[in-house]
Amino acid sequence: MQEQVARKRHLLGRIKDAEAAIQKDLEAEKQREAQLVNARASVSELPKVISLTEKLSATLRQKLRDLEAQRGSRLERLNILRTQAQSLEQKLTDLNQGVHEVELKAHELRLNLSNLSERVQAELGMSIETLLADTPEAEESREDLEKALRSAEGKLAQLGAFNPLALEEFSALEERHKYLSDQLEDLTKARADLAGIIKDLDSKMQHIFAAAFEDTKREFEKIFPVLFPGGSGSISLTDADDLLSTGVEVSVRPAGKRIERMSLLSGGERSLAAVALLISIFKARPSPFYVLDEVEAALDDANLGRLLAVIESLRDSSQLIIVTHQKRTMEIADALYGVSMRQDGITQVVGQKLQKAS
Repeated sequence: MQEQVARKRHLLGRIKDAEAAIQKDLEAEKQREAQLVNARASVSELPKVISLTEKLSATLRQKLRDLEAQRGSRLERLNILRTQAQSLEQKLTDLNQGVHEVELKAHELRLNLSNLSERVQAELGMSIETLLADTPEAEESREDLEKALRSAEGKLAQLGAFNPLALEEFSALEERHKYLSDQLEDLTKARADLAGIIKDLDSKMQHIFAAAFEDTKREFEKIFPVLFPGGSGSISLTDADDLLSTGVEVSVRPAGKRIERMSLLSGGERSLAAVALLISIFKARPSPFYVLDEVEAALDDANLGRLLAVIESLRDSSQLIIVTHQKRTMEIADALYGVSMRQDGITQVVGQKLQKAS
């Protein structure tokens, strides 16, 4: 009897265990169905996300092209202004030469006129205005007038040839001199205006470049020791007194090495140092969007880990698209997109959102 009771209890326990297992399987099946529904919903939203990403990428590319065009237009405008300034300087030089020649000619005519007046006064005893007058004095007799005329003709013959248009030429030269002087004044003002515009543009460009350089230098000095533990790096200007034509020199010193120039580093070190400078520029002048293409291809695991830590710091202020074949780089992504070929030979874009482990 006791044996039957024990057997009955054993069977009841197995029945309960089976019921619990069945209930557990049902709950797991419900969870799988819920996950399947969520997965289908995510897949249905994927084309929209891809389309939105493509639109955003196109917009940002267009904005980048517009900014490049504006920069090119400003540089072209600056070159035009400089060309105009050079042309105006040449024209100013030519006008100065023309004014100088006119002044010499006018001075020569004044001397000729003065000499002619002195000669008429000395030899004829009258001014040149009286000599050129057409009406004789009314009180003189005909004989006296004829005698005075013959005397004047004789003295005039002694004077020799002279230029009766000297006064008119002098007047024309004075008008020409006044015209050239006015033109010279206008060109001087235009040259001053252009010089002011060029000076303002140069000042603004120098101020913007100086501020950007200092910010980049500060960020590079922070980021380089992260990518090269124990090392130090800095950037400097080759000609700090001329910001419009200066170059930028990059000095690096990895830990345990006396190398300072990037050209003496190994390929991987040069690649990592160049990435450090690039990211320093990103941090100095943040942009909402970056595209990086195989920047970590030449790095080993240790250097890759340091670079990924720096890239993670950019995610707070910017979106990044990274073209990569590195598995560790893919692991930090929020979403993965790739191109795959189906069995029928047609390529397709495959995307997958990733959830971070809590």
